[in-house]
Amino acid sequence: MQASTYAVKASVGGVHLGIQKRRVLPGFGESRKRGVAFNNLFMTERSTCFGLQLGSAAMKAELDRVRMGFERVYRLSAKARPVRAIASADGDIEDVTPAKIQGKSSGSVLPYVGVACLGAILFGYHLGVVNGALEYLSKDLGISENTVLQGWIVSTLLAGATIGSFTGGALADKFGRTKTFLLDAIPLAVGAFLCASAQSVQTLIIGRLLAGIGIGISSAIVPLYISEISPTEIRGTLGSVNQLFICIGILAALVAGLPLAGNPLWWRSMFGIAIIPSVLLAFGMAFSPESPRWLFQQGKIPQAEMAIKTLFGKERVAEVMNDLSAASQGSSEPEAGWFDLFSNRYWKVVSVGAALFLFQQLAGINAVVYYSTSVFRSVGIESDVAASALVGASNVFGTTIASSLMDKKGRKSLLITSFAGMAASMLLLSLALTWKVLAPYSGTLAVLGTVLYVLSFSLGAGPVPALLLPEIFSSRIRAKAVALSFGMHWISNFIIGLFFLSFVNKFGISSVYLGFSMVCLVAVLYIASNVVETKGRSLEEIERALNSAI
Repeated sequence: MQASTYAVKASVGGVHLGIQKRRVLPGFGESRKRGVAFNNLFMTERSTCFGLQLGSAAMKAELDRVRMGFERVYRLSAKARPVRAIASADGDIEDVTPAKIQGKSSGSVLPYVGVACLGAILFGYHLGVVNGALEYLSKDLGISENTVLQGWIVSTLLAGATIGSFTGGALADKFGRTKTFLLDAIPLAVGAFLCASAQSVQTLIIGRLLAGIGIGISSAIVPLYISEISPTEIRGTLGSVNQLFICIGILAALVAGLPLAGNPLWWRSMFGIAIIPSVLLAFGMAFSPESPRWLFQQGKIPQAEMAIKTLFGKERVAEVMNDLSAASQGSSEPEAGWFDLFSNRYWKVVSVGAALFLFQQLAGINAVVYYSTSVFRSVGIESDVAASALVGASNVFGTTIASSLMDKKGRKSLLITSFAGMAASMLLLSLALTWKVLAPYSGTLAVLGTVLYVLSFSLGAGPVPALLLPEIFSSRIRAKAVALSFGMHWISNFIIGLFFLSFVNKFGISSVYLGFSMVCLVAVLYIASNVVETKGRSLEEIERALNSAI
């Protein structure tokens, strides 16, 4: 770790005081603390200061004047604290010391994070609701024997999500984060209503497409909004709550399907339930503060100060505004266009975001979930609901643990631990299905491998990418770069879903699992070399550090 340094020289009675490489101490009220330190330094008549013996009253008087000068310098420096990033040639800033530790605030950010997470719940719910309902809606709409149309009902959501993820970034830049949430509630609510009331397959597909556009927008702006309104010291915890609520949404879809066995028409109610959180999302966002960073970027300074006061408390308005000002100094550039993301200036950091989501999908999470039912049946767990519940509970449990560790262990270490655990779990699954010596224990080992894989995924590969990306992208490209990364998520999700069964039929599930294990190992190497650590740093500090490394 290296700290920022100052080199100050003062002349007292012809004697030069060389004060070099003084560490910048983190914390609130740095100038006040330094003033107290200097007062204590001169309390006694004879003290040792930087190797000089102070014995005379004249010397003390001179040094008192020097002290006053130092205090003035530090008071000025508190207004614009410099951040020095010790960056390697490839732009890694993981050795940068946080410039300050945030103090307690009187703001109330949690309710607004909760409102935003309604979008995450809908994300998970729409992904999971079709699993239980597909069999019953197929009978009701007369397509039980038409697997092509059933596939369209499932995959249309992913196609819509891809469109929505790219649209969300542009909307968030143009209209702001809260207004984009309000717009997002429209396709979410209308799509749910069309699915619930559909009397034809065409209407149902249109409803799924609209719902997909809605969750695509949500997937981009929920982590973006949370990262921009969260205090630095708990941003990791609050950011990982997004993934936790996605898991809760998936579990909610599972629970919503329980009455299906006794009421085959219940599938309509399952889709209709999603209208309620969509309306609540719109209502909540109508009263939520806009992102102070977006407001500042638009030149709406009074509104930004009001939003900061609401979120963090009035005592932190000046501090946050100073950070925003420091981050924008020397930059009067307009918002980036889509093609700017591929320029030499931004491509490296944008490629990290896209790669993380690509690794997340290529690591095999959807395959493990898809095959979890048959794996559990091999050890006597016949209930599909029980199998799905076990997988879902493991996901929620792991994500909860990740939330508590995000601001302690850091994003990068959790990612590496997660992908390493996934690689080991996939290897265990592959060996359990192929090694004859393990045949008597194959079912138990397969279940163990599945649960460990889901736990490992939920510790890092699941929650971290959505949290990390808004942190490493500069404010000029943040919304569009997050949208592009989530677009990669949906595209790779769709492609893997399209070709997965073909690969299984050609190579066998054991070989596919082994391939996923290799992908996880490659991900570990990539993350170790290219991903930066961001815990404990404000978004502005990270942006300045990365910009200095470019």
